[in-house]
Amino acid sequence: MTMLADQVEFVVGVDTHKQSHTAAMVDRLGGVSETLEFGADPAGYRMVLDWVAARGEIRVWGVEGTGSYGAELTGFLQNCGERVVEVERPGRPARRNGAKSDAIDAIRAARQVLAAKHQIEPRRRGEREAVRVLLATRNAAVVARTKALNGLQALVVTAPTRLRSRFSGLSSSQVARQAARLRLSSDRPIEDQATVRAMRACARRAIACGQEADELETELKRILTDQVPHLLAEPGVGPISAAAIYLAWSHHGRIRNDAAFAALAGVSPIPASSGQTIRHRLNRGGDRQLNRALHTITLSRLSCHPETKTYATRRLTEGKTTREIRRCLKRHLARRIYKLLEHTP
Repeated sequence: MTMLADQVEFVVGVDTHKQSHTAAMVDRLGGVSETLEFGADPAGYRMVLDWVAARGEIRVWGVEGTGSYGAELTGFLQNCGERVVEVERPGRPARRNGAKSDAIDAIRAARQVLAAKHQIEPRRRGEREAVRVLLATRNAAVVARTKALNGLQALVVTAPTRLRSRFSGLSSSQVARQAARLRLSSDRPIEDQATVRAMRACARRAIACGQEADELETELKRILTDQVPHLLAEPGVGPISAAAIYLAWSHHGRIRNDAAFAALAGVSPIPASSGQTIRHRLNRGGDRQLNRALHTITLSRLSCHPETKTYATRRLTEGKTTREIRRCLKRHLARRIYKLLEHTP
């Protein structure tokens, strides 16, 4: 009997999709009571809430995809005072012909909530959702800029000598600015005209994506300065790293302690001892974007933060490897950032 089973009469598991969702009502012992398919719209949400409310008072909802197809349903239920927990994709039987249907997935989601030691509270929307969409779009713009610059460099390599010589010794940004100003000449061979047109298109695309990324980063910084100014004030923390941390943390009380935050970030040490050797290794799991943010901050501090540089020097003299030192620093950073976020209004 789990702790959650002592607190509720039943669990409602929801398997979410684009056009419709399926709910399954499971009692505290895991027995299935009923299932219901409903539309992914306000009328459907009201229908399933009335259906559940008629069958008991003390309940909890386990919703798959609270950040995607289940986001609107999660917000609706929370606004109605319902308790909602996030469900990871339920595991399916390890057999070739495993049963699969929306109702079965909803039942598995409910039973997963019952069996879980700790329930995951869904991330909030509002400012956090604004940061998420801005960061995702900014990252897409950066990727598009990189692809455009790579395409431009490839065109420079294969361009006729007359064109290639104009870009000798220039950086990628300088190549893009100069290529964007190229002019077509009708008296040149068709190969030259096509190359100029292609180079100019790649260069202008790269410049436009760079400007878009800068504008989105400025807007990100404005929101983060309003929400978590104390995080941006930390050494080595920039708007992009702060955004990744804010997205994973979401709000006060969602993550129970700094150890859980470190596990979420994939920086909790994993024992890797054998025989007389006692050591820990890097964690390859967790939220990789959050892990990347902590890694970036750690590298920044190792290069310009006096206290961090002193610590790294001392641990090197003790026989620690560079990788082990980074692991220790990332774990310390996770603890500090968690306390900073949780204990600052």
